[in-house]
Amino acid sequence: MNTTRATRTTHVTHATDRVAGDDRPPLCLVTGATGYIGGRLVPELLDAGYAVRCLARSPEKLRDHPWAGRVEVVRGDVTDGESVGAAMEGVDVAYYLVHALGTGRGFEETDRRAARIFGERARAAGVRRIVYLGGLTPAGVPEDELSPHLRSRAEVGRVLLDSGVPTAVLRAAVIIGSGSASFEMLRHLTERLPVMVTPRWVRTRIQPIAVRDVLRLLVGCAGLPEDVNRTFDIGGPDVVTYEQMMRRYAAVAELPKRVIVPVPPLTPRLSSLWVGLVTPVPGPLARPLVESLKHEVVCGERDIVRYVPDPPEGPVGLDRAIALALRRVRDADVATRWSSAATPRAPSDPLPTDPDWTGGSLYCDHRERTVAAPPRTLWRVVEAIGGENGWYSSSVAWSLRGWADRLVGGVGLRRGRRDAARLRIGDSLDFWRVEEIEPGRLLRLRAEMRLPGLAWLEMTVDRDEQGRTVYRQRALFHPHGLAGHVYWWGVAPFHAAVFGGMARNIASAAESAAADAGTTAPEAARTAR
Repeated sequence: MNTTRATRTTHVTHATDRVAGDDRPPLCLVTGATGYIGGRLVPELLDAGYAVRCLARSPEKLRDHPWAGRVEVVRGDVTDGESVGAAMEGVDVAYYLVHALGTGRGFEETDRRAARIFGERARAAGVRRIVYLGGLTPAGVPEDELSPHLRSRAEVGRVLLDSGVPTAVLRAAVIIGSGSASFEMLRHLTERLPVMVTPRWVRTRIQPIAVRDVLRLLVGCAGLPEDVNRTFDIGGPDVVTYEQMMRRYAAVAELPKRVIVPVPPLTPRLSSLWVGLVTPVPGPLARPLVESLKHEVVCGERDIVRYVPDPPEGPVGLDRAIALALRRVRDADVATRWSSAATPRAPSDPLPTDPDWTGGSLYCDHRERTVAAPPRTLWRVVEAIGGENGWYSSSVAWSLRGWADRLVGGVGLRRGRRDAARLRIGDSLDFWRVEEIEPGRLLRLRAEMRLPGLAWLEMTVDRDEQGRTVYRQRALFHPHGLAGHVYWWGVAPFHAAVFGGMARNIASAAESAAADAGTTAPEAARTAR
């Protein structure tokens, strides 16, 4: 592995700096475009003049992004050599922004195999540069003492550096930006707990970095010289403890001063459970974040500025990064979130639209109501469901279900919504995910809570033969084994209150909205025709 540091200062090649006579913009392949960083990197590359191709397991999840019409999207998976090879054709720069964390105990082997495939196919296709965003590892700590998460990130970096394709491995600690898991953890811990009994890792030093600086460096790495094949530590200008970071968040957010009392016995496992209960970040995701804070993670070098110079105003400081992220959250202008990446599922998993339901048993709770409101008014109510807007039925029942899910390691209800009024395919919505959306007509959600089976919630806006607005709702469940059947019949007695109440209240909310807009029931009916 060649990690020799270049000694000369080299400026980044811009996308428009091409070989004479070649008018084609450089083509970048972005994996992980449905995730937090990838979804933000794509528009940055486009604005810098690059052409972009996205590799996604489910291309339809990119359909509603504002930049979707400006990119090429191909279906594939980084563990499938054939699809990766096809996606690499004609590519100049390949971004590796995926990891298998959350796919099970074998995620390290999956990460290793995927990175090896990616590097081999990039070399075979003549790709001139790989760029990978990994985790900053603590100096002087043996690799076997690192968390599985950090250990795997480090190994992926080595595999890509050894691939034969010049590779830039950017290593970041805590990324501060609206919607990032690290920021959501910081925000909710600080806002919800004025007095905190905390683990001792809150006094570990870290070097956070603003997401806009991460994106700037990722774009800049596309133009690195061909002889650069190495890791780069990246971080912001502030080195702080997690405790100091919480105090500075409180100051920026204009909260009262927080009381923080570190307690040594809290292990990373207990800490992650505690974080999972207090913040929207579920325990399984919180644990690698917490484990990465056991050791000091501070940049050992800033060599990246030799190739990607700092902007004139310098990198974004911690206070400004927090302020920028808070403004995005408060303005409901969060482009991507930590939950943007979906929970993996088997490609063979059935869909509720499969003909004749070839996937086996399918239980269905169906509700239908005529609504005295225009379809567009009803649709606005449907699309605004979830998050702080609620689920139009017993809030106690939904809260209990959310807590029950979190107690067994699920995501619960705290993921909320990315946008208070608009949804797009792939959005997380509490413990659901938007699987399909046809604006004005259909919203289908797929359950991501812990269940002995697969579940969907479908909401449809339609008109009947008389031109009246009709709301249709289906809760569907595909049981896995006996436990799945027992589960369905165990909760069936509550469906009338939960799903029946939801249909009734959604219809009522639409009718109230129509009335508030000055539309009477007869006028609403005429409008629906």
